[in-house]
Amino acid sequence: MEVKFFTRHGSMVMVLFLLVFCSWIPIEVVGRTGATIGNATGSSSSPRVLRIGVLFTLNSVIGRSAKAGVSAAIDDVNANKSILPRTKLEIMLHDTNCSGFLGTVEALQLMENDVVAAIGPQSSGIAHVISHVVNELHVPLLSFATDPALASLQYPYFIRTTPNDYFQMYAIADLVDHYRWREVIAIFVDDDNGRNGISVLGDALAKKRAKISYKAAFPPGAPMSNISDLLNQKSLISKLKSRKDNETSGFNSYAFYAYDSVWLAARALDTFLNEGGNISFSSDPKLQDTNSSMLHFSALRVFDGGDKFLQTIQRTNFTGVSGPVQFDMDKNLIHPAYDIMNIGGFGTRRIAYWSNYSGLSVIAPEVLYMKPPNISSSNQQLYSVIWPGETTVTPRGWVFPNNGKPLRIAVPNRVSYLEFVAKDKNPPGVKGYCIDVFEAAIKLLPYPVPTEYILFGHGDRNPSYDDLTNQVAQNNFDAVVGDITIVTNRTRIVDFTQPYMESGLVVVVPVKEIKSSPWSFLKPFTAKMWLVTGAFFVFVGAVVWILEHRHNEEFRGPPRKQLITVCWFSFSTMFFSHRENTVSALGRLVLLIWLWVVLIINSSYTASLTSILTVQQLSSQIEGIDSLISGTQPIGIQEGSFAKKYLIDELNIAPSRIVTLKNMEAYVDALQRGPKNGGVVAIVDELPYIQLFMSNTNCKFRTVGQEFTKSGWGFAFQRDSPLAVDLSTAILQLSENGELQKIHDKWLLKRDCTAQLDDEDSNKLSLSSFWGLFLICGIACFLSLVVFFVRVFCQYTRFSPEPEQVDEETPRERPSRRNLKSTSFKDLMVFVDKKEAEIKEILRQKSNKRRRSQSLDEQSSSSPS
Repeated sequence: MEVKFFTRHGSMVMVLFLLVFCSWIPIEVVGRTGATIGNATGSSSSPRVLRIGVLFTLNSVIGRSAKAGVSAAIDDVNANKSILPRTKLEIMLHDTNCSGFLGTVEALQLMENDVVAAIGPQSSGIAHVISHVVNELHVPLLSFATDPALASLQYPYFIRTTPNDYFQMYAIADLVDHYRWREVIAIFVDDDNGRNGISVLGDALAKKRAKISYKAAFPPGAPMSNISDLLNQKSLISKLKSRKDNETSGFNSYAFYAYDSVWLAARALDTFLNEGGNISFSSDPKLQDTNSSMLHFSALRVFDGGDKFLQTIQRTNFTGVSGPVQFDMDKNLIHPAYDIMNIGGFGTRRIAYWSNYSGLSVIAPEVLYMKPPNISSSNQQLYSVIWPGETTVTPRGWVFPNNGKPLRIAVPNRVSYLEFVAKDKNPPGVKGYCIDVFEAAIKLLPYPVPTEYILFGHGDRNPSYDDLTNQVAQNNFDAVVGDITIVTNRTRIVDFTQPYMESGLVVVVPVKEIKSSPWSFLKPFTAKMWLVTGAFFVFVGAVVWILEHRHNEEFRGPPRKQLITVCWFSFSTMFFSHRENTVSALGRLVLLIWLWVVLIINSSYTASLTSILTVQQLSSQIEGIDSLISGTQPIGIQEGSFAKKYLIDELNIAPSRIVTLKNMEAYVDALQRGPKNGGVVAIVDELPYIQLFMSNTNCKFRTVGQEFTKSGWGFAFQRDSPLAVDLSTAILQLSENGELQKIHDKWLLKRDCTAQLDDEDSNKLSLSSFWGLFLICGIACFLSLVVFFVRVFCQYTRFSPEPEQVDEETPRERPSRRNLKSTSFKDLMVFVDKKEAEIKEILRQKSNKRRRSQSLDEQSSSSPS
C-alpha cells in the first residue's frame, strides 16, 4: 500500500514509506488545511527592522513552494498596519542544498545575522543538528520537520508547524486494522525521519495486534529502480509498475505551512513587544574562536529574550490558511487530521478522513469536533476502494506465494484415541476431529495459508506434548495442531488460539451396581428429617385441638376420645383425608399453613423415591480426587499427558504411584484387575478422552467427583504469530454457526454414559432443605396459641366470681396460699374446658346481674333514711 501525506488542496507533502501486502494498494493519507487569517492588535514602540531566517532546499518541490509562501506572508505582514505597525520584517534566506553538512553550515551562517526566529528546515536530519544550535542561542525554530523524536524535551526551542508523523503513523495503523491486515512490510528512507517514523508505526501496529514483518530501508535520494529491487527481493511480488510523479512544482501545502509560520512569528513578535519585551543579543562566552578556526563562532550571539519569546509563540492562537494554529502541551498542532485518498490511474478520490479525535470516518473532522469523541471500531468507516485490477474486493493482505514455504505444522503421531488425530494414507496425511476443526478455521481466514503436516513421534507410543510445544518455540515447527492442552508452562513459550474443546482432569473408576433394598421407601429422608416431620405432625395436631376444643364439638368428649382425635387428625393431613372440620379462625390459619407444608414435603418425597427406585445406582470406594490424594494405591494416566506432572507437582502424589498406560485396552485391563492384582484403583485423564473411553467400553466405568482442573484444547503457534489471533476469531465463528458441533458429532458422538455413582446420602432430603417451612409453620402455631391464651385469660378474669362480703363480727377461717393457687389453677382448667357458648352465656348473665345490682343501689341511696 502506498501511503502519502497530502493537504486538503491535493498537493503532495512527502512520500514517507510503503506498506506492501499482496499488491500495490493505491491509498493515500492526506493532511488537512484550509481557513482564513485572523487579526491581532498592533504594537507600540518596536525595532524598525527584525530579521527572520529561512532554511530550505530551494531546488526542491517543497523548497520552491515554501519560498513562495514565505515571500507572500512577509509582504502581507509588512502591509498590515495592525501587526508590527512600526517594524519591518526581513527574511534571511539560506539554501540547505539537501545536505546535512551544508545545511548545518548554512544554519550557522544564518545565525550570525541576529535573527529572532528561524523557519525550516524541511529535513528532520538537519532539524536535529540545528535544534542544538537554536537551543544554545535561544532562537525559536519554526520547522516543517515531521520526525516524532523532535518533540522530546531535548529540543525546547523546536516548534513544529506541520502535523507530527506520530499522528500519521497512527492513522496508517487504523487503516491497517480496518482491513484486518496483521503483517506489513515497511519501505522507508533510512534517515532520522524514516527510522523514527517506522519506530512509532511499530508501536501503533502493536496496539492493534499487528506488526511490521520486514523493514526495507533505502538511502536518501534513491531512484525508483532501487525501490523496485527491494520489492522484488523482499515482498513475495514479481513486478511493480513505475508510476509517474504528478506532484506540481507550484503552490502546494508547504506554501500554506510556510505562510502561517511567518504569521506565527509576526503575531508572537507583536505580542512580545507589546508586553514589554526587548530585542537584544549578547555574546556567548562558551562560543570562542580558536587560533586556527575559520567558523567565526564569536559572531554567533544569544537572543536575550528568546525564552520569553518562545513562551509567547507557544500560547499564540489564530486561524491561518492551513487551519487552526494552536499548540498543545507537547508543542504539537491541535486537531491533527488527514484525508485518505484512493489513487487510480492519474486521478484521486477521497474515501475517508482520519483524526486523533474520531479515527476513520466519512464525516469531516470539523463536524465531528462538535460531537462527543467516538473511536470505537463500529464507528470506523470508509467509502469503497477501487483496488488494482479495477476491483472492489479487498486484498487479503498477508499471503503465502506459490513459490514460498508453507507453514510447518507438527501433528502428534498418536497410538490411542485416534478419533482426535491420526495418521492417514490419503492427503493431507492426517485426519481426525482436531484436523477437521483446523481446516475449517483456516478456510475462514481472510487470506490463504498453505500448510504442510509433519507427524511428530515414532508411532509406537504417544509423544510428549511438552516436547512438541518446545519444538515450536525453538522454530523447528511453525505450529502444532492436535489435542494440545492449554497449560501454564506451555503458554510461556508459545501462543495458543481460543480453545476449540473444553477439557479438564477427571477421575474414572470401575463400579458395581447397587441392588434395591426392601427399606428403600425410607431413603428419601434422613433420620433427622423423619424425626422432625413426625414431631411436627403431633405438634400441629395438638395446636389445632387447643384452638378448636372450645368451639368444635368434634374436638370434645372424653380424654381418650380426644387423644385419638388429635392423633388421627394430625397424620390424616398427610394424605389430606382428615374428616374433622375447623371452625375457629386461628385453627383454620394454622391448618392452611400446615397443609401447604405437607404438600411440599409429599411432592419432594415422591420425586426422591422415584429417582431412587428407577435410576441405576452405582458405587465405588473412590469418591473423587481427594480419595486418591489421601490413599496409597496406584493411579493410571495416559502416556504423554500433562497429568503426571500435575499430580506430582501440584497434588504431591508420590511418583511411585503413577502408572503410565499406553492405550484404551490398557485402561480396561488395569481397572478390571484392580490394585491388588497389579492394576490401578482409578485413572486420571482429560474429560474428552474419558468420555470416548466410557462410550467405547459400554459404560462399564464411571467418573467420580467433579473436574478438578479447567482448561481446553487449542492450536499452538510461535510467539506473536498473527495466525493465533485470526484463528481464534475463526474458531468463535465455527462455534456460533454450529459447524464446530457438527464436526464434534461426526467424530465423537457415541453412547452417552449419564449414570452417576451413588453417594449414600446424595439422594436423601435433609432437614436443611425444609427448615424454612417448619419455621413458618412453627411461628404460625406459636402466634395462634398466644392469641388464643390471651383471649382465654381475658375471659377468665371477667368470669371469676367477685369475693363475698364477710361480716367483720363473723369469724371465718382464711384459706391457705397453696389452697388458693390450687383452686385458681383448677378453676382455670375448668374454664378452658368449657365451651365458648357456655362462657358467653355466663358472662352475659353476670353482666345483667351486675347492672341490676347497680340499679338497686342507686334506688336505695336516693330514698329518705
